[in-house]
Amino acid sequence: MRSKYNRVLLKLSGESLAGAKGTGIDTVRLNQYAEQIRDIVAQGVQVAIVIGGGNIFRGLSGAAKGLDRVKGDQMGMLATVINSLALSSALEAVGQPAQVFTAVNMFPIGEHYSKWRAIEALNDGRVAIMAGGTGNPFFTTDTGSALRGIEVEADVMLKGTRVDGIYTADPEKDPTATKFTEISYDEVYTRGLKVMDLTATALCKENGLPIVVFDMDTPGNLARVIAGEPIGTLVY
Repeated sequence: MRSKYNRVLLKLSGESLAGAKGTGIDTVRLNQYAEQIRDIVAQGVQVAIVIGGGNIFRGLSGAAKGLDRVKGDQMGMLATVINSLALSSALEAVGQPAQVFTAVNMFPIGEHYSKWRAIEALNDGRVAIMAGGTGNPFFTTDTGSALRGIEVEADVMLKGTRVDGIYTADPEKDPTATKFTEISYDEVYTRGLKVMDLTATALCKENGLPIVVFDMDTPGNLARVIAGEPIGTLVY
């Protein structure tokens, strides 16, 4: 299967990593992800990854319960490191070399992130997993993934979710919601669609990084998106 992209930034949600349990890490889901990622690397695609931490801790919900917002966000960053280590372990177990980079210095847990070291890993055939968000509070992992995608010069950001694209409303709540095959950054903004936060969307727009939102939880879908099949929604 011929790949449409040479280098991709794959954004995974922490919630998806939890699988049916809803919290923690589901090893079945984790291994499915690892196998899908290994298969596209075998096709010659360079893969950089950013994972959320919502399956372990979410800074905003901590702040709502009285935690200091900055400390809550820092706890969320650590949650993304845990998920990144789990994914790197699963990738290594299926024969795919991977390297964890962290936004703040956490040696020897991961190498302190640098654009050039991450690109070097990608060129060497390793999956570069970039943990810790941007390293700053008040920024989501969506913004972190947009930033990292632009920095490593990815062709596209693939946002893997449990929904198969972007809809006019939440399809899990509104049965009349219809799916977009393509939508502009501006329309996402004017319609108030919850694709990713506004900072991330603005970063992608300003730097010309297209986004494909697709269902990552169906095995084989990652390869289909890489091949250019229109199974998700393209944001351009």
